[in-house]
Amino acid sequence: MSKKFDMELFLAGVLTGSHATRQRHLRQAKIIQTEIADRWLLKTPWAWQRKHVTWFLEHQTAKHSEATRYYYLLTLRLLARRLEKIGR
Repeated sequence: MSKKFDMELFLAGVLTGSHATRQRHLRQAKIIQTEIADRWLLKTPWAWQRKHVTWFLEHQTAKHSEATRYYYLLTLRLLARRLEKIGR
């Protein structure tokens, strides 16, 4: 039996800013996780590769405004920072 991946716990170490900002990052990180999991069956950020993140930015955010795409990029940078901390 495997537990569901907890994005909030994963990002807890790098999540900063106001409550609204933290909530936006969590919401967007869960959306990113869901979209990549649906497309490639990769449940956790450790399994993602650059092509998965690029696909998300190019295809899944194409219908959004430029500002929204920027916020998704910030969330992805936060995820990358978290993965760097784990790798050390």
